Amino acid sequence: MSLDADEIKKIAMLARLQIDESDIPSYVTNLSNILDLVAQMEAVNTDGVIPMSHPQEEAGQRLREDIVSEENQRDAFQAIAPATDDGVYLVPKVIE
Repeated sequence: MSLDADEIKKIAMLARLQIDESDIPSYVTNLSNILDLVAQMEAVNTDGVIPMSHPQEEAGQRLREDIVSEENQRDAFQAIAPATDDGVYLVPKVIE
């Protein structure tokens, strides 16, 4: 797909970008090349290819063990809170 200078100006206006007139030809070339690459990728046959949920899906993730590393300090934290009730923090109502 080939863009022209008017389309580049329109894209720049929509994106709220200020582009110098002297830079427009390079934008035309670069954006046209990007759109051509996207068109090439769309033409690839992907039938039977299972989508990946993550680019490093097959490598596996290094996960830490799910163990408690600190003791429960809720009572200490709530002792210094302005207002609590039955284990929860009370805050002023901000929406009517």
